[in-house]
Amino acid sequence: MTKLLLDGDPGHDDAVAILVAAQRLELLAVTTVFGNAPVEATTRNALAILELAGLEVPVAAGAARSLLGEPPPAAGAAHGGSGLDGVALPEPRRAPLGAHAVELLIETARAHREELVVALTGPQTNMALALRLEPRLPRWLRAVAIMGGSAGPGNVRPMACRNVVADPEAAYIVFGCGAPIFWLGFETSRTVLLREGDLARLRAGGRVARTVAALLDFYRQRYRRIYGAEGAPIHDALALLPWLRPDAVRLEPVALEVALAPGPTRGMTVVDRRGIRPDAGLPAEQMPKPANVQMAAAIDRDAAVETILEALLAYP
Repeated sequence: MTKLLLDGDPGHDDAVAILVAAQRLELLAVTTVFGNAPVEATTRNALAILELAGLEVPVAAGAARSLLGEPPPAAGAAHGGSGLDGVALPEPRRAPLGAHAVELLIETARAHREELVVALTGPQTNMALALRLEPRLPRWLRAVAIMGGSAGPGNVRPMACRNVVADPEAAYIVFGCGAPIFWLGFETSRTVLLREGDLARLRAGGRVARTVAALLDFYRQRYRRIYGAEGAPIHDALALLPWLRPDAVRLEPVALEVALAPGPTRGMTVVDRRGIRPDAGLPAEQMPKPANVQMAAAIDRDAAVETILEALLAYP
């Protein structure tokens, strides 16, 4: 079974990712970061989701701000003030570990060399700090899964997304670290929405599934107000597909860079999909750089949704 550490900023879709990972993978730890809400709130949200499901998974709080200390783009329009509005979750009985998220990330990777997948579903600040503290980290990891950025439209800027815009320097470090990276961009993740029939199945399930249905109904209403779309997104949970249902995602190797210059393109994930042949004979500066990520080019919506629903409905 795949060993996973999930680093995120829960968040409705992060909450689904945590529950699915704990049901179908070996979830070793959850680390939190600022993003959808301040890190104090995202940490509380992670603990509350684990409490809801009766899961004993260690949680460590991480970075409260970006590497440069810039304020993150607001997420309240989609996730509400707590980062996880929509239903009253149980009060966590457990506290986060005394260790920082970066420490836990490094120690977990050290203890499970070449076995651990790290899923990054929020700003990549914790991972970037871990890479600076432990240069051997890329060699220790089986893979890194990243949800954030876009090869098309963005969600906080025309061509840039919150998880990268919140800390572009961190994303630049992580995408260039040399570890095997699976990357899911917003333009692909937004094609997979839970519809009314899917939510009805959750409402007919156990306590956990019913609670998730209420959370996602809130998220669906916010998504409708913002985009006019009918359905609840599950962006972050889809980042786990290569280890849950690999046949449901079509991968494409691409070269990805993060734009750091000030202006409207800051935080943009620039993806080279020109299809230039290696023997094209173009000047070196016009040739694509080597691929550094496996990009989710397309997702089988029905297979992905069924995988997610089955995991959530397995809870009592």
